[in-house]
Amino acid sequence: MRSETLNTKNSIIAQIREVDFMLLTVTIGLAVYGLIMVFSASYYFSISESGNPFYYLIRDGIWVVLGLVLMCIGLLIDYRVWNNKKLILGLLGICLLLLILVLTPVGTTANDASRWIKLGPISIMPGEIAKMGMIFFIAWFCAENPRKIRSFTRGMLPILAVTGVFALLIIKQPNLSTAITLVGIVLALMLVAGMKWGYVFFLLGVGGVGIMALITGVGGYWQERFTTFTHPFDYEATSGYQIVQGLQALGSGGLFGVGLGKSVTKSLYLPYPHNDFILAIIGEETGFIGVLFLLFLYTLFIWRGAKIALNCGNEFGLLVASGTILMVAIQVVLNLLVVTSSMPATGVNLPFVSYGGNALMIFMFMSGVMMNISRHMPDKPPEEYVKA
Repeated sequence: MRSETLNTKNSIIAQIREVDFMLLTVTIGLAVYGLIMVFSASYYFSISESGNPFYYLIRDGIWVVLGLVLMCIGLLIDYRVWNNKKLILGLLGICLLLLILVLTPVGTTANDASRWIKLGPISIMPGEIAKMGMIFFIAWFCAENPRKIRSFTRGMLPILAVTGVFALLIIKQPNLSTAITLVGIVLALMLVAGMKWGYVFFLLGVGGVGIMALITGVGGYWQERFTTFTHPFDYEATSGYQIVQGLQALGSGGLFGVGLGKSVTKSLYLPYPHNDFILAIIGEETGFIGVLFLLFLYTLFIWRGAKIALNCGNEFGLLVASGTILMVAIQVVLNLLVVTSSMPATGVNLPFVSYGGNALMIFMFMSGVMMNISRHMPDKPPEEYVKA
């Protein structure tokens, strides 16, 4: 019995040693970096909310540990197991059910939005799960017949139909930022799968017109955000307050920052500083150099993911890895644009860093799946691999 346990332990260690070590290091590094910055950014907010300065640190620490467990699960299970029709359709069904339930009395409403389902101490955010669901769905759907994506009716239409249903349910919450992120991931992944460029421009045009029509038609909160970002200081006392505080935090950080833990803006000036605007606190405390370092970590993550995608040897693995790095890249870019007031403010979290258990665990799990893909690279001479 003891011998079997030791063999199992040695087998797991051997599997971990076979993964892309740099991807593993960067993933853990980003999660730890996020834990440190969440503690720093939330310190005064935690005291104000709960009387305990360690409240959000403890909760985020639990999410990181759970994320590491999910990363190991994704790492140890052969990724080809997920290329299964019943599993994929079951996952889509779960995503659809959760997106519907969150709009019923089962959902939890906060700040005029219903985006969570609470199960005791656990909160489920269906919009985040839907992103992962669409990545696996597109990978499976296109892997069956890679040429199918070049056909509008046989390839694109089924994907767009599922995406449209998910996006409309997410907008209904309302959560326009997650819907935009979901659509962006889907379109980019369809392009990787082989969709014609002409369709890309057409869909982007239709999507842009749809967003503008939605914003102007609904008006109110969304329209206010859309008009604020161009001149945030004109709306400093109202809708531009968060943007202005974020910009001032970034500006006061200078080149090297004011020092870790020494941010002034997090002292109840910036609302929820540990969430979507945590980059502003990072910029204030670690400066321009600190922000560049964080972006460098993201670049390493995307580079290793792209290398794995290009070298995996099959369509399903390529699209799963591509979808994962697209999800990370799109959210990093959108978050950076929002914090610097280069686009309307949206609730897009910073991958691995912003506080939020659902997003963190999904990022960690998908990173683990990419590591598993790296373990199953085809056995080729080094010169046959894509140079990276």
